[in-house]
Amino acid sequence: MTQIIKGGNLPLSGEPMRVAVVRRSGGAEAPKVDAAALLVDADGKARDRGDLVFYNQPEHAGSGVRLLGEAQGEGGVVADWLEIDPGRIEASVERVVVAASCDGGTFGEVEDLYVRAVSAATGAQLALYAVEDATTETAILLGEFYRRNGGWKFRAVGQGYDSGLPALATDFGFSASEEEDGAGDGDEPAAQVPAAVPAPAAVPAPAPVAAPLAVPPQGAAPVPLAVEKAGAPVPYSGAPVAAPLGRLNALPAEFGPEFTYFEYQGEGKEDVETGLTLPRGFIAVDVVKKGAGYLDIVTLTVRKRRWRQVVRSRMDDLRGVGVLHHDGQSPLRLRVDTRGRWMIRLRPVSTLRAFDGPVEGYGPDVLAYTGDETGVRFRFEGDEDKEGYFGVAAHRKGGHWEYRFSRRDRGRGKGDLPRGPRLLVVEADGAWSMEPRPGGGGGFWSRSGR
Repeated sequence: MTQIIKGGNLPLSGEPMRVAVVRRSGGAEAPKVDAAALLVDADGKARDRGDLVFYNQPEHAGSGVRLLGEAQGEGGVVADWLEIDPGRIEASVERVVVAASCDGGTFGEVEDLYVRAVSAATGAQLALYAVEDATTETAILLGEFYRRNGGWKFRAVGQGYDSGLPALATDFGFSASEEEDGAGDGDEPAAQVPAAVPAPAAVPAPAPVAAPLAVPPQGAAPVPLAVEKAGAPVPYSGAPVAAPLGRLNALPAEFGPEFTYFEYQGEGKEDVETGLTLPRGFIAVDVVKKGAGYLDIVTLTVRKRRWRQVVRSRMDDLRGVGVLHHDGQSPLRLRVDTRGRWMIRLRPVSTLRAFDGPVEGYGPDVLAYTGDETGVRFRFEGDEDKEGYFGVAAHRKGGHWEYRFSRRDRGRGKGDLPRGPRLLVVEADGAWSMEPRPGGGGGFWSRSGR
């Protein structure tokens, strides 16, 4: 039996999963629900803001957790789909918590809310938990996937919050400023993770999921990864071959090619012979580096000479994003220069976050901008007690770029952006935030495009 009540748990095989946060829409005036996932360590805390996967940060850089998007079925049934691959989750992560936030109302107004996990390979149901006791909550912990005796299990949680996603995240060890005055900068000690409420005697069965929700949204099928072995990319074990993730921003198709993801791992200084000759254009590069020390990634010529910068940083335990421009002719070669273990992942620039509202980040990043000429307000918080640098360059189609604004110490500033489409390459040694308009509030939690 895969349906459980609050407080119940189920063993899992550890196979890749699709997890749906399902509800029935009550029309245009109904509350807007968004799914999220938090990656939590043995102390019950998220290590940094990168451990929250949600609408402004749809993919975790170091683990197999992604927010795929929304699908709609018959009878007003709606689901936000997450992808979780336990086999790729970092060893320091003990739990992946599936949560949801509610805008424009409370979860007491949301009909037929439940969380459902299915096999990514077969679609077979693995776990289902229906929420029947929600009232005034605007954020809720639905369930959690956790390690136990070398394997994985799922627990139904059902813990609610009346003050939204920021309050939920604070309980897991980090917070974010809602206003430019710096409120909620994370100096206060975080509260302990609330214990699950004892299970009620029974939970009525939820309404059946409509057929269109049996699989994730179109274009969100499993993405094959690759791991470097003997200098050549090979399919990641257990990942079926499928179409790449659908476009998440409005960049023109000619900005960069569409392709399935490729991933490479190594240690120390290495040259990566990808063997890939993709069409000409930009390629996004996710980077994870363990430990302290400088990291520098560049493309190489046929004769293995340094060519173009991809990303560089002095941050410890780096998780960031860089970009390269591929000529579409010779096989792509990269040089990774650092100490310790590292991972890089190549993906289409169509999957980058869009800069169409307030955004926040930690470390280097790349954003897609397709709007008109605009002013920009930014804030650079740095990395703890270290001095650092923050700068933004705007790249045009064809690889041409120019610096737009920068800052060499903590604080606020203003800049401007030309008309898009552009790739905004952010160099940052620590935490930063930007919004693409003069004045106004917003922050990490602001949901653009409401």
